[in-house]
Amino acid sequence: MKNLCVLLIFCLISTHLSSQGERNILLKESAEIDLEKNLVTNFSELGYPKYDTRNFWNTIPEGLKKKYIEQGEKYLEYNWPTIKATDYLEIIRSGDRRHPLFVKPQSVLTACVMAELMEGKGRFIDQIINGAWFYSEQTWWGWSAHIPEPDGLPDKHNPSIDLGVGEVANILSWTYYFFKEEFDKVHPLISKRLKDEVMDKAIIPYYEREDFWWMGFDKKRKVNNWNPWTNFNMLTAILIMENDERKKIAGVQKVVRSLDIFLNQYPADGGCDEGPSYWGLAGAKLYQNLDLLRLATQGQFDVFDNQLVKNMGAYIYKANIDYPYFVNFADADAKVNSKPQVIYSYGKAIKDPVMQKFGAFLANEQGWEIETLDGKINEQVMQLMLLEEIKKAPAENALIRDFWLSDIEVAGARDAEGTTDGFFFAAKGGHNAESHNHNDMGSFVLYVNGKPCLVDVGRETYNAKTFSNKRYEIWTMQSQYHNLPKINGVDQMNGSQYIAQNTSFTADKKKAFFSTDISSAYVDAGVNKWVRSYQLNRGKKFTVFDNYELSELRDLPTTINFMTPCKVSEKAAGILSLQGDGFKVELKYNPSHVSPVIEFHAVEDEKLKNSWPEGLTRIVFTAKSKKLKGEHQFIIKETKL
Repeated sequence: MKNLCVLLIFCLISTHLSSQGERNILLKESAEIDLEKNLVTNFSELGYPKYDTRNFWNTIPEGLKKKYIEQGEKYLEYNWPTIKATDYLEIIRSGDRRHPLFVKPQSVLTACVMAELMEGKGRFIDQIINGAWFYSEQTWWGWSAHIPEPDGLPDKHNPSIDLGVGEVANILSWTYYFFKEEFDKVHPLISKRLKDEVMDKAIIPYYEREDFWWMGFDKKRKVNNWNPWTNFNMLTAILIMENDERKKIAGVQKVVRSLDIFLNQYPADGGCDEGPSYWGLAGAKLYQNLDLLRLATQGQFDVFDNQLVKNMGAYIYKANIDYPYFVNFADADAKVNSKPQVIYSYGKAIKDPVMQKFGAFLANEQGWEIETLDGKINEQVMQLMLLEEIKKAPAENALIRDFWLSDIEVAGARDAEGTTDGFFFAAKGGHNAESHNHNDMGSFVLYVNGKPCLVDVGRETYNAKTFSNKRYEIWTMQSQYHNLPKINGVDQMNGSQYIAQNTSFTADKKKAFFSTDISSAYVDAGVNKWVRSYQLNRGKKFTVFDNYELSELRDLPTTINFMTPCKVSEKAAGILSLQGDGFKVELKYNPSHVSPVIEFHAVEDEKLKNSWPEGLTRIVFTAKSKKLKGEHQFIIKETKL
């Protein structure tokens, strides 16, 4: 009877969703395998090592184990902070949304947990208890910028779940899993208190609420990486902490429903419009959800043969330029420290050898077996479980010749498959209301020998402005600080109505060509058409074309802008020299059509310094023509240093 009810509920849901043409991949899989029947309710049966599984921890290479222990030893005398009311209020007082007081304790607790798992002598138990108690005493685990109350203080009677709450719930659940028995030897109230707090602050609100926007149930707002990221943390917490079998099953089914909304909204090409650094919190988190669901059903819940799931995985290596550089439109960073184990395991699950080898390649690049591993407790444990397999696996950088993501309208091409030698470019069409949007419709990046030449700046450290109606006052969000024109003194506007037109991409052995009309984004700019095109003549040159038609000329000029970390100098009339990291190119232009101004911009923001420590230069070409129709052409060729 219970199974019949589940099936009826599924049928009602799928009837409603299918009327909207939604995929419901996970709901269908849940019904097909009978999730309720196949869910393993005892987390300890899923195959993860326990604290007392010393035969596993003793297999960790001694040098790596020593580094983990040394890292934990740094915090044996760590003084756990007090989170004051004014710490929460800082966001509304200064706009500073950085949260060191919220983030540092997580890294300390994780370091102590990993050190104790390695050593197994109880030396770090007291600090782990202190960390658990610190979080138990805290009013709210979320990030101050996400507090729902307008006055900036969390209300303990109205517990909400944001990214931070999910992260802490995950960490504390794993801490409980490994050390409950050790805690009980010290005092039974420690593990009881810890469990009560995870239930009260995270799991019960997850059960009872459906109005958190990231769940997607209210349909008012498109979901983004918050959905798989937070759902994964909640799935983990529910599987570890919930003792009531009925509630556990219902909680897992809710995760499945919410994840399906994320998948229903995802483009079929698998492209992540938030960029590669956010793929680690979107596509990668989806994989972690699906992998945990597969484990928790003894392999029964398995959708890794689904084409969308495959495409979502392949995106990360398509966006690879040359480690650590990735195609970074929107808020994504130019340098991405990707997660080798997730990429390797995702590739293995979807039977994609390029992705699997890329994960192994990244493990080598990041010094696996030599350096301590990144991530939360569960991620580090998974990496250690697969350490030997990944180290022995075939490793190869993913350097595909071309890619075209037709749904999000992002394309890329390089001079030749399998090498970083020569040019690589990527370009986008899309629209100006993408997730973590910049006004960058039609922009591109150009790399030479795997190093940055003409770039997407990325974004500064988030602050109160970033996700407010003042977002586009921030310079990194504006089209004039992308590789784009400013038409009659007008920048691109943000909004879903500003859509690139007639976007296309073609590629063959000799060349790759991308084209899109970006005129719709220039509101009241007096422009009828502005077709921006890029052509890569493999092994020879890269060309930027602008073909335009204006309805009027205005006092404010039209400019064509390029952003570069290279040293820029004027070599001769019509030629600029750009010297980068181990390369030099010449940018040729028609001096009768445009005249350049070179502006150096020092980079002060710590986030941007990670990518551009030497600063950035904007090249501003001012159009000279007084005609309403015309074209501009910029040709880039590599020259000798």
